[in-house]
Amino acid sequence: MHAYEDGLLLTRPRLWVDVRRRQPRSFVSHAHADHMARHELALCTPETGRLYQARLGKRPVHEMRLGEAIEFGGLRLTALGAGHCLGSAMLLAEDGDQSLLYTGDFKLGESLTAAPAEPRHADTLVMESTFGRPDYRLPPRRETIERLLGTVHTAFAEGRTPVVHAYALGKSQEVTKILTTHGVPVLQHPRVWEMSRVYEACGVELGTGEAGVALYGGRPLAGHAVVTLPKTMKDHRLRELGPVTSIAVTGWAAAAGAPYRLDVDHALPLSDHADFTELLEIVDRVEPRLVLCTHGPRSFVEELRSRGHNAEPLEPERQKKLF
Repeated sequence: MHAYEDGLLLTRPRLWVDVRRRQPRSFVSHAHADHMARHELALCTPETGRLYQARLGKRPVHEMRLGEAIEFGGLRLTALGAGHCLGSAMLLAEDGDQSLLYTGDFKLGESLTAAPAEPRHADTLVMESTFGRPDYRLPPRRETIERLLGTVHTAFAEGRTPVVHAYALGKSQEVTKILTTHGVPVLQHPRVWEMSRVYEACGVELGTGEAGVALYGGRPLAGHAVVTLPKTMKDHRLRELGPVTSIAVTGWAAAAGAPYRLDVDHALPLSDHADFTELLEIVDRVEPRLVLCTHGPRSFVEELRSRGHNAEPLEPERQKKLF
């Protein structure tokens, strides 16, 4: 049913999955840059289609609504919620004899801005394993949100602007919704604002009656948080911010020394990826005969084997590919 040719390929329909080089046809699990290219035809959810076109221009899209199976190239394909960001989807492929579930980036826990993950049983599970080490067991989301709100309100009390650094698509909208839900209005970097407009066009309201969302207009406003890009991106800076308290929200904050490495005052472990516990959970829920791991440490493959699972890395070792 599948092969690996510098990317996952469903062989019967010649459908690539989340590849970064242009192809005649590819499934796009979500609209982050490391999962898409300017394909001749992209199969994706309607929401991902809008975000994909907002980022890469008008492109042909075959829409797949969550939970609704389609027949494509001799396979039955179903997009399932992934919980990662707006429009994110897993892909279930079935041919009548065998089945494969590709997770893409996913999270099993709560999200205010993404459809919940809904994995199904499959014979083969192809899963991302970004946080595939035991030290990336993240604290409860409620605790992290309480820390975020406490940090924001302390900044206000000190006459500083709380500035949250997050990726333009996904995490920025999630943290914006968390803040506005708790009464904190938000000003957004232009690139974040552009993606947020797509969210709102898809029916995801980021503001509330008490706390709105607006484009950063060149100066901070009292009682407003600012959401901008990660400091690793050269255009993250905004003019005239004045004194700030900088906050990074990322699963990588679980590691020691995260504020120093991320060059921020505070690093909070709010993630849109499954943590180590959720990675183990999805394997138990899917009950596959074979697990293929990608985008994570090789040690996670060994962890699964130690628990009795038949697990392999998706990408063959280089020597095996050459000979």
